[in-house]
Amino acid sequence: MSAERIDSLLVTDLTAIRWLTGFSGSSARLLLSGGSAVLFTDFRYEEQVRQETLGIGTVILKGSLAAELSSGTWNLGDCMALQADHISWHDMQQLSASLEGRQFHGVNAFFDEFTEFKHLAELEKMRHAVEISEKVLDQVIPMISPGITEIDLAAEISYLHRKLGAEKDSFDPIVAGGVRSAMPHARPTASRFEPGSLIVLDIGCIVEGYASDQTRTVALGRIPEEARKVYHTVQRAQQLGIDAARAGIAARDLDAEVRAFIAAEGYGEAFGHGLGHGVGMMVHESPRIGTTASRTLYEGMVFTIEPGIYLPGRFGVRIEDMVVLGPDGALPIQRFTKELIEL
Repeated sequence: MSAERIDSLLVTDLTAIRWLTGFSGSSARLLLSGGSAVLFTDFRYEEQVRQETLGIGTVILKGSLAAELSSGTWNLGDCMALQADHISWHDMQQLSASLEGRQFHGVNAFFDEFTEFKHLAELEKMRHAVEISEKVLDQVIPMISPGITEIDLAAEISYLHRKLGAEKDSFDPIVAGGVRSAMPHARPTASRFEPGSLIVLDIGCIVEGYASDQTRTVALGRIPEEARKVYHTVQRAQQLGIDAARAGIAARDLDAEVRAFIAAEGYGEAFGHGLGHGVGMMVHESPRIGTTASRTLYEGMVFTIEPGIYLPGRFGVRIEDMVVLGPDGALPIQRFTKELIEL
């Protein structure tokens, strides 16, 4: 804040607020000003905020936040920063009207440089989330048969995540079989699984605020030889990405190395998304690993490596692990097999 000449910062991103304070309620604003932090919430969370936070001031709002901030109680200084990527136009208008004459400064991705690096306590929570998701895979993969639908399997995934101790899914599970496996972010449908097809399972959960993310592709019965070839191409590409990741490499260079391998195998046009993304309190966060990525990868970062090949109207394959970047390279958090499972 000092470097950017900001006197006060209003944090409106609930994920950043939880990371900074531990508070997990759905109504919160955090004011950082003059070396202090004050959390504003409402009556519904009066007891919860006491239980989840320590060492910060809390205010239970009886009116609007804009009215409270204009009361003269708070040291906002001359330049007040707002999270431009996490504030609505309506809230901005309210603040502008109530704090007339105040100089506002918009900031984007303000906490990324801090949240990109995970400490041991954060890693343990993510490892726990991974363990739960892998137990779920152990249980749901044997359920795949011609008599079950994508929605059936997605519902089992969500149910088992919670039953095994997760807060919730970290995103809606992707369950896509047959020609729908060629859709990278397919929504589960009432389609039944067909023998001789590939099924993409992309799942994750939240444990104590931290996410997991993992993709496996399995086969129901005997699959065509090209599908088998594509699977092994993606498998080798994913391992190449893990082996090539190291502290100091540019994110776009890591993406380029894997992308070049897939292109050399004849499937360059079929890999259309980035190689990976950071994971933490959000399932998609910085650093991004893709053709336009601008970050360098450093020790302590956690990100996914998830190449895929998608042949529209036919089938698709994706394999994804989260890795922790250490002094000796990337260490996958997942342990679930990446050999082709044929049911």
